[in-house]
Amino acid sequence: EVHLVESGGGFVQQGGSLRLSCNASGFQFNIYAMIWVRQAPGKGFEYVSYINAGGNTPRYADSVKGRFTISRDNAKNSLYLQMNSLKTEDTAVYYCATLEGLSSGCLRKIQALNIPWCAWGQGTQVTVAS
Repeated sequence: EVHLVESGGGFVQQGGSLRLSCNASGFQFNIYAMIWVRQAPGKGFEYVSYINAGGNTPRYADSVKGRFTISRDNAKNSLYLQMNSLKTEDTAVYYCATLEGLSSGCLRKIQALNIPWCAWGQGTQVTVAS
């Protein structure tokens, strides 16, 4: 089964930085695109960033462009999100996600970039204080 384990979240003050990691297993990580999404309290999932399988086509939501950097290390089955210049509006649980069709039983379905994704893991909390 698909397993995605997020880590690296924490508490920071505005202007600070965090680096999130997503460790993947249960599928051939190096041939699949990945995204980061986030969910603020009481809100739906918000698309944050995309990276293709080869890691050379990053995309970002306008809200994080210029502040966040997505990357991946396919040899380690890992996805990363470097978050700089954090704002209070970035406070959310952050999830990595891959294609929903990889497996059954998705409980966190996300439509982003006109593609169905699934955030298979538990996410990692990012809290940015003013």
